[in-house]
Amino acid sequence: MKINKILIIEDEKLNADRLKRLLLKLRPHVEIMSVEESITSAVEWLNHHPAPDMIMMDVRLADGLSFEIFNKFDIRSPVIFTTAYDEYAVQAFKYNSIDYLLKPIEEDELETALRRYETFIETVPFVGTAIEGLLNYIQPKDYRKRFLLAHRDGYKTVLAEDILYFYTELGISKAVLNTGAVENVPQTLEELERQLDPKFFFRANRQFIIHIDSVKQVLNHFNGKLKLELRKQQPDMEIIVSREKASVFKSWMDY
Repeated sequence: MKINKILIIEDEKLNADRLKRLLLKLRPHVEIMSVEESITSAVEWLNHHPAPDMIMMDVRLADGLSFEIFNKFDIRSPVIFTTAYDEYAVQAFKYNSIDYLLKPIEEDELETALRRYETFIETVPFVGTAIEGLLNYIQPKDYRKRFLLAHRDGYKTVLAEDILYFYTELGISKAVLNTGAVENVPQTLEELERQLDPKFFFRANRQFIIHIDSVKQVLNHFNGKLKLELRKQQPDMEIIVSREKASVFKSWMDY
């Protein structure tokens, strides 16, 4: 099912403009019904307009957390939450959430969320009471704690906590252990990002997912980027965090 009408609730103009550009690039047919900047204005708009097909909702607004909107209006539209803070993820899934995207929102992450909406709407009629089924559909039961990896003529178990970082090379995902050993893993980085505990693992860029204990040094790089030095880092590797992700990374490291 196509998404036709989207409401954006976002109090930072730059973020709202970027989100509009990405949405219209990925789904050129959609209508952005409105951009509301606060709890008060969002509730006012919802009271006087038809329900959108979907809502893109920032968690932190100028006048409080956007969850308050659900206490003031019976929202039946699916919601994709957007935020720079991951501590609200569990709370977000208590509401009509089909995804929870950390800023800065990447195009491929938004595309995945939109496809999730389209797939879910086709298979399960969405109503506010369908949250239990929705949680089972989009959330793993628990974060991954171990990997069963091919080893010689059989398999061996590697604990997630013993992995310093993951990276891709020639389309193959690899895990670097705290011993320095490198192991192939069958999952893509996109799959790993969903399966790993975000308190401990961070998607630094398209090529790397790093464990918080792997970070040896954080250096300022040009144009507001960050350069990371990791434990057991391969000699030819360079790990750069973009300017857009730098503040999120620093908040993650400082929590």
